[in-house]
Amino acid sequence: MTTTSWTLRCSACDTPAALERASLCGACGQPLFARYSPVPRDTPLRPRWDMWRYAPFMPLLEGEAPVTLGEGLTPLIESQALADAVGVRRMWIKDEAQNPTASFKARGMSAAVTRARAEGFPGLVVPTAGNAGAALAAYGAAAGMPVRVYAPRTTPRPILDTIDAMGAELIRIDGHIGDAGKLALAYAAESGYFAISTLREPYRVEGMKTMGYEMAEQLGWRVPDVVVYPTGGGEGTVGIWKALQELAASGWLPEGRVQPTYVVAQAAGCAPIAKAFAEGADRAEPWVNPTTYASGLRVPSPLGDRVLLRVLRETQGVAGTATEEAIRDWTYRLATATGIDAAPEGGCALSVLRDAVVDGRIASDAEVVVYNTGSGASYRA
Repeated sequence: MTTTSWTLRCSACDTPAALERASLCGACGQPLFARYSPVPRDTPLRPRWDMWRYAPFMPLLEGEAPVTLGEGLTPLIESQALADAVGVRRMWIKDEAQNPTASFKARGMSAAVTRARAEGFPGLVVPTAGNAGAALAAYGAAAGMPVRVYAPRTTPRPILDTIDAMGAELIRIDGHIGDAGKLALAYAAESGYFAISTLREPYRVEGMKTMGYEMAEQLGWRVPDVVVYPTGGGEGTVGIWKALQELAASGWLPEGRVQPTYVVAQAAGCAPIAKAFAEGADRAEPWVNPTTYASGLRVPSPLGDRVLLRVLRETQGVAGTATEEAIRDWTYRLATATGIDAAPEGGCALSVLRDAVVDGRIASDAEVVVYNTGSGASYRA
């Protein structure tokens, strides 16, 4: 037993890990997951209106106050017009643009910064394709901790402006997020800062998983047939899958199907997961020359590749790609059909879903939740 309410174990080989200064598994180098005892179905959720409503399932010590800006509890918006356009029976858009700093990244940073502050790290560092850097800048400011962000120069200007506005130290680099990641890790080793990269530490995904709790609660404590997630690093998809596992293990979901079919949507110019899945591989090879204006999808070497591929295979999932033209077209359709100011990643999700329905990989009578991961305003100069 530990003095806390969770333990850490490897997501691949199940090797236990110490809670202090947690990073990757020391045995196999794969991501660590937080593990919890079952939470009885009659456990009351917290009477608060942010993602920490689900604190019984979260890495939060008794009496501890999280670093929060009101993230989570984003709307689940049904659109029959989009369902008809794609060719499915029912569709909802989970609009993550409603989060602080205008993307789903706020959730992960709230959880990770809460743990970093509790462990006494002197500062925070992150590589970013955009939204993660803006979110960490905000949550670092909220926690009173210094932040350094490494971002490609091709990152959308409004996101870089947000990072600057929050007082973080912004280092613009030539190259892609993989290059930024190497610099961030080197700086963390030199400075002692907490490196908050996707799935490199175990707590960002704990914030991301609250998207799964919310979706289940908003649907009346059940799961849809299909979840579509635009995927770069993969922590959103992995987080939802983890959340539904935890809810099922604790008896919060009805007996029967507890996981949807997951659809991983990637840009044709950077699709390491889709390529690996099509080839039947258990890991992804680095994508050479990643290109897409949907910057959140421009992740050539996702650390969570093995977990993502496992999730897809366990749930009879789909991994597909969208061209730049299709991303722009479906982003416009999403916005004009719903009034949601969608990021291009949301358009990518719809495009890949439409192709999967046409190909017969997703049934036309399916109930589908599509995640719009950020705001279109973040991409407009």
